[in-house]
Order: sequence, then structure tokens, then C-alpha cells
Amino acid sequence: MNDKALFKLSYGLFVLTANEDGKDNGCIINTVCQVTNNPKQISITVNKSNLTHDMIKNTSKFAVSVIAENATFELFKRFGFASGRDTDKFAGFDGVMTAGNGTKLVTEGTNAYLLAWVTETVDLGTHTMFIATVTDMEVLSDIPSATYAYYHAHIKPAPAEKKTDKKVWKCRICGYEYEGEDLPDDYICPICKHPASDFELV
Repeated sequence: MNDKALFKLSYGLFVLTANEDGKDNGCIINTVCQVTNNPKQISITVNKSNLTHDMIKNTSKFAVSVIAENATFELFKRFGFASGRDTDKFAGFDGVMTAGNGTKLVTEGTNAYLLAWVTETVDLGTHTMFIATVTDMEVLSDIPSATYAYYHAHIKPAPAEKKTDKKVWKCRICGYEYEGEDLPDDYICPICKHPASDFELV
């Protein structure tokens, strides 16, 4: 079985945001799908280790900002490469607005947003799927949405060449590199939280 077949699926990229007790947080996800048109419902799947996951579980509300092709790598670093448990991801960031449900929306490098209210959850082990009714949505620009393939080809910087005698294992998702003779089977990427199966020997 070739796990790389999954990379042939087309994914969008999104900033998922939540608010709980006055605290705002967000993370990058690629798992937003429309599930019905009438009523308008979407699903999102979020890693349980993310603070945003817990905030959504506790409040039942969230916002999704659709990342566009004009997004910079700084947007991904801000919302995808740090933990909201010890970082205020919105500090010093002006490309936001507050939505009607009290959740911050990312307006810089995005082309649309959706606000949603959770109606059902599905436990998927490491992740939770939230099925939600869309309560508001708007188009911000006509710039095309960024796909995962577009991100890797045009937004993510090429990694600097490293000279080392050690083996290097590279995360196919975010590019993080692990040095060591063997990559542990239970290893989790410290940046994007993907498992060892998403690493390849460089």
C-alpha cells in the first residue's frame, strides 16, 4: 500500500479560529468540507492536542477563514507553527476582524469566511470531527483559494541544504526535519502534529 496516494487528494487550507472566555486562538487545518446545502452544514476535523479543539468543544462555535493564494508564509508560521497554549497568535496582527459570534476572523491572505455552530461531534481517536450549521458567511475577495499543492509549490520556502552525517527524516506536511539513525514509530511532529508515517528519509 502506498500512503502517498492520499497526497493526490485535493485539500484547501484554512485558519480555524475560536473564542472562549475572552481568549482568542486559531490553527491551520485542511479538513473543512461542505456536507449539506439545505441546511448549510460543514464539517471540520481537528487534532485533540490543539487548544482550538478544546475551545470549540467547550463553546460549540468557530470561524473558518479560507486561505487565498496571496497568503504569505508568515500567516502559516503564526497560526500553524506555534501553540496557543503559550503564545497569543493574534498579538501584533492587524489582519483580523471580530465576527458576530465573537470569534476573530482572519482577513489578511484570505478570500472568505464562514461562522458555524456545532450540532454533532464524532470521536476519531486522535481527532474530533465537528459537524456544524453555518450561521453566517461572506466572500472577501476573488483571489483563488490556496490548495495544499499550491502552498508547497509557491508559499512554503524551500528548505536550506544541510550537510550532516546523520540520517534526516522530513515531515511531508510541514517540512520539519528530524535527525537520528531511526525515527521512532510513535514520533509526532512537534510543528504540525502529524505522525511518523508522514515522514520520509531525505
